[in-house]
Amino acid sequence: MPKVSVLNQTGASVGEVELSESVFGIEPNEAVLFEAIISQRASLRQGNHKTKQRGEVAGGGRKPWRQKGTGRARQGSTRSPQWRGGGTVFGPVPRSYSYKLPRKVRRLALRSALSAKVREESLVVLDALTFDAPKTKAFVQVLKDLSVDKKALFVTAELDENVALSARNIPGVTVVSANGINVLDLVGHDKLVMTKSAVEKVQEVLG
Repeated sequence: MPKVSVLNQTGASVGEVELSESVFGIEPNEAVLFEAIISQRASLRQGNHKTKQRGEVAGGGRKPWRQKGTGRARQGSTRSPQWRGGGTVFGPVPRSYSYKLPRKVRRLALRSALSAKVREESLVVLDALTFDAPKTKAFVQVLKDLSVDKKALFVTAELDENVALSARNIPGVTVVSANGINVLDLVGHDKLVMTKSAVEKVQEVLG
């Protein structure tokens, strides 16, 4: 089983924690990771694009000229697709791009992303992460003490409002609860900082 040092908020080591082999020690499946990222990004698309079809364009009720005898091609409306100002053929309409992957695939993708962080030595485990009040300055000091100078994802067992508000204005820092952990956030951040209780909760769900 992989072992990781447990640090406190000042960056001092206070022990070790054994990580579950089935969650943090598997061979990352890149194909499944890719599928999970594409699925999550597709779900974030608004899909509110819209063009007007022939029946939705204003005007064009009168036949522009008579059917025969003009020498020109027959036309029924100036709002047909071939006319300037006419409707669009097969244009985009509002729709949802989201789709769901099988549950086993989603869980494998999460385990792969977590295991990749351990392999890259990008996982930091804290004994606890608490603040008496929302204070960005205090959170910045924690980042310095932990030597985290890149994009970082902080995972707590339950979402602490003081922690979330303290990190809200810091570029590149995201705070989520153990229930909200996802592949896109894991892959999109260089460092993963988890509290010990969050590690236990994730292992309980994914193990």
